[in-house]
Amino acid sequence: MAMKKKTVTSRSKAMAKPAQKKKASKAMSQEAMMAQWQAAMTPGAGHARLGPLVGTWNTKTTFTMGPGAPAQVYEGTSEHRFVLGGRYLEQVYKGMAMGMPLEGIGYTGYDNATKRHVGSWMDTFGTCIMTSVGVGRPTESTMRFLAESHRPSGRKIEFDAILRVADRNRHSYEMWTEGPGGKRFRSMIVEYVRAG
Repeated sequence: MAMKKKTVTSRSKAMAKPAQKKKASKAMSQEAMMAQWQAAMTPGAGHARLGPLVGTWNTKTTFTMGPGAPAQVYEGTSEHRFVLGGRYLEQVYKGMAMGMPLEGIGYTGYDNATKRHVGSWMDTFGTCIMTSVGVGRPTESTMRFLAESHRPSGRKIEFDAILRVADRNRHSYEMWTEGPGGKRFRSMIVEYVRAG
């Protein structure tokens, strides 16, 4: 039985061609590369913006499971300190949630390369790590983040998070998410008051 030759179209020929090599960028000198690394690794104004959060805090956390749902309020404590030479703010939290003990650890920093605040959070209410990246223009009193995590079902969930610094003795952290019907609601606010 004779086999028919396949017709190769011009489109399939174009797809079969290897991609054109981009022109090689001019190599950076070792001195310039080291200067770039030095700038990227040195704590600056974005890190200093987190300074008022350092300390020992008494917390009041208010959870809301949905729009109009009754609030659940719990007290706790949180220790905040700079680690790795002032590059990251470490938070160690102990409190309650849904009637059970809750412990959490978080890190917030400032990525000099992308010029955005970045963060991670993990706690005893799950095994995933919530990640966040700064959005908009931060100020000394307000930093906004887009945070991502996963529900127990594995479905991704996104939060708008807002860190508000009232002064060196008070700050708060809010999380807003989408409820039934697409309406956004505040699912959590943690209010921090400096201990002592």
